[in-house]
Amino acid sequence: MFDGYTASELVSILAMQGFAGLILFSVFLLMALGLAIIFGQMGVINMAHGEFMILGAYMTYLTSHLVQDYAPGLFGGYFFLAMIVAFIAAGALGLLLEWALIRHLYRRPLDTLLATWGVSLILQQLYRSIFGAREVGVTLPDWMMGAMSLTDTIEVPINGLFVMALTLVISGIVFLLMFRSSWGLQVRAVTQNRVMAGAAGINGRRVDAMTFALGCGIAGVAGSAFTMIGSTGPTSGQLYIVDTFLVVVFGGAQSLLGTIASALTISQSQSTLEFFLSGSMAKVFTLLVVVLILLVRPQGLFVLKVRKG
Repeated sequence: MFDGYTASELVSILAMQGFAGLILFSVFLLMALGLAIIFGQMGVINMAHGEFMILGAYMTYLTSHLVQDYAPGLFGGYFFLAMIVAFIAAGALGLLLEWALIRHLYRRPLDTLLATWGVSLILQQLYRSIFGAREVGVTLPDWMMGAMSLTDTIEVPINGLFVMALTLVISGIVFLLMFRSSWGLQVRAVTQNRVMAGAAGINGRRVDAMTFALGCGIAGVAGSAFTMIGSTGPTSGQLYIVDTFLVVVFGGAQSLLGTIASALTISQSQSTLEFFLSGSMAKVFTLLVVVLILLVRPQGLFVLKVRKG
């Protein structure tokens, strides 16, 4: 696999692929954070999670064109507005979906899987009807273009650095919400013992709705980040949903630290292997390794002990 490369070439290749893996890690983590909140805290298998990401990507695409057409002087900072729009749009759709469908299917994981899979197909067709079947891309501000040269053979794209910084900020906000806020305390109380949480005056229905909306909103922000590394199409979300579920299960469904460690492991493995093998073989090899590890440790890398009530 390494035949034909000198030591210095291998170092450069591994460094470049390692950085590409960090960008992929950023998208995986943003997707997985939302899914971990929904799946880990609520037990809902949301097969439409990828479509919430693509909704955020389309909102970013629309915002870029609207700002470019009607307020070109603000174009340099449109991406920050686009992230807010993406979060609100995906979160609002998630709130609507939870009220109309998901709340009737709690504690029925197979039903939620089938129902959200149907929702994903509906959303894909809706995107196809509104935005067309062809993939679209956004125009980045000038300050996000270009790359920083670390050495003669290693360059780091500026938009990739921005995506990683965005991921750090979002991860920090999620950590503060889940472990340093009264709302996060309510979420964890409902997760550990719903009956006792209700007896303590916590509105479980409201916690469920806001948790689902937050997870979908984070997926919308992941869609904004996705526009920097790929084109947006009606079915683009399906390319990431399997990897995202793999990240959540491998890391431990209720562990934020496990989600981060799992996303880093899987993204770096895929990025490095894709250079030396085909993309499909890299995914297969990564999947096999993860499955073997899960056979030994089925609860994932990290696990929280909770009481169900």
